[in-house]
Amino acid sequence: MPVNVETLEKLERKMTLTLPVTVIQSEVDSRLKKIARTVKMDGFRPGKVPMNVVAQRYGYSVHYEVMNDKVGEAFATAANEAKLRVAGMPKISEKEGAPEGELTFDAIFEVYPEVKIADLADAEVEKISADVTDGAIDKTLDILRKQRRTFAQRAQDAAAQDGDRVTVDFEGKIEGETFQGGKAEDFQFLVGEGQMLKEFEDAVRGMKSGESKTFPLAFPADYHGKDVAGKQADFLVTIKKIEAAHLPEVNEALAKSLGIAEASVEGLRADIKKNLEREVKFRLLARNKQAVMDALVAKAELDLPNSSVQSEVERMIEGARADLKQRGIKDADKAPIPEEVFRPQAERRVRLGLVVAELVRSNELHAKPDQIKAHIDELAASYEKPADVVRWYYSDNQRLAEVEAIVIENNVTDFVLGKAKITEKSISFDELMGQN
Repeated sequence: MPVNVETLEKLERKMTLTLPVTVIQSEVDSRLKKIARTVKMDGFRPGKVPMNVVAQRYGYSVHYEVMNDKVGEAFATAANEAKLRVAGMPKISEKEGAPEGELTFDAIFEVYPEVKIADLADAEVEKISADVTDGAIDKTLDILRKQRRTFAQRAQDAAAQDGDRVTVDFEGKIEGETFQGGKAEDFQFLVGEGQMLKEFEDAVRGMKSGESKTFPLAFPADYHGKDVAGKQADFLVTIKKIEAAHLPEVNEALAKSLGIAEASVEGLRADIKKNLEREVKFRLLARNKQAVMDALVAKAELDLPNSSVQSEVERMIEGARADLKQRGIKDADKAPIPEEVFRPQAERRVRLGLVVAELVRSNELHAKPDQIKAHIDELAASYEKPADVVRWYYSDNQRLAEVEAIVIENNVTDFVLGKAKITEKSISFDELMGQN
C-alpha cells in the first residue's frame, strides 16, 4: 500500500497511520494470557487467576504498551517503504473520526537533510607544522629534573630567590579583619613558580629566615575566592625556613632512574625526542583537523533537523551537570542550565556530523580494520606495556567505536587536504604546546 507523506516545513513531514482494532485487541489478549500463567494474587493459586481479574488489573497498562509497540512498528514500516531517513523520534497523536474497526494516527517527524558540498578545490586551509628542537628537548629535561629535585636548608643570612622553597607564616586582613583562608602557619611554596599571587612572591623574594614584612595585595577581580575577589588586603608574612633546590645532573644515573633502556644521556634525549614527536604529531593533527572541519562546514549547504539539535543540547546539558557533580557541586543534577548556552555549539556539532557523514558515504572514507589497529598501536606505544593497552581497546566495543570515529575524521582530514588550497605555516614548538 503506497505511503502518503506530506511536507509541512523544510525537513518536517507528516504521515497518517492506520491500525485494525482487531490487531491491537488480539495482541492485548495474547499478552494478558501470558501474564495470567505466572501472575500471583491473593486468594488464587499461581496460574489460576481468572482472565477477567487479570484484565481488570493489567488491561490498561498492557493496552498502552501494545498501542505504543504497534504504532511504532507501523511507523517504521511506512518510513522504510517511503525510503525516509527519519531524524529523531516522531510525535504521534490519535485522530478522531476513524472508520469503524480502525484506529488512525498522525505522525509528525523530521527527515535528515540533503547535504550539498561545494567544490572543495576552492576551499582554503591553513596547514601548520612544527619541529621538535634541541631547545624543546632541553626544556623537557629541565621539567624532568625539577620533578626529581631535592631541597637543602640555606644559611640563616641567605635571601630567598627564585627556585627556593620557603616555609612561611602569614595573615591577611581586609579592612582590619582576617578573612577565611587568609591565615596559615608553616605554609610551603616555591618562589617564582606562580604558586602564589605575584605581589606575594615579590614580597617574599629577597627576605631572610626570621624576617617579617607587611605588604599590600590586591586580589584580581576574577580571583577564585569570590569573598575577596577585587578587594585590597594587607598581609603580614614571616619567613621560617628557606631551602635551596638541587636538581639532578643530566647523566647516566638520571637516565637509569627514568627507566631508559639505553641508560645514557644520548639514549635519554632520544627517548624524550621520540615522545615529543608523538605528542607533536597528535597536536598538529588536531589543529589541522579543526581547520579542515571549519573549511568543510563553510562549503556545505543544508537544513538542520531541530530534533537532532535538541537532542545534542540535552546531551551537552547532562554532560555539564555531570561535570558539576564531579566537582562536588550540591544538587548538580537540578542546576538550572539555559539551553541557549549550548545551542550554537550543538548546531555546529550536528551540522558538522551530517557533512562528515555525507563526505564519508560519498567517498568511501570509512575506517578500515588495519587503520583502526594502526591507530591503537600508536596510542599504546607511549605506555610501559603496549600489549595490555591494545587488549584494553579491543575488549570494549564502545572504546573501539571511539577509535573508529577518530580514524574516520582523520580520513576526512586527509581527503580535504588533498583537494583544498593549502597554505603551509610553520610554528614553534612552544606555540603548538601553548607555552608561548
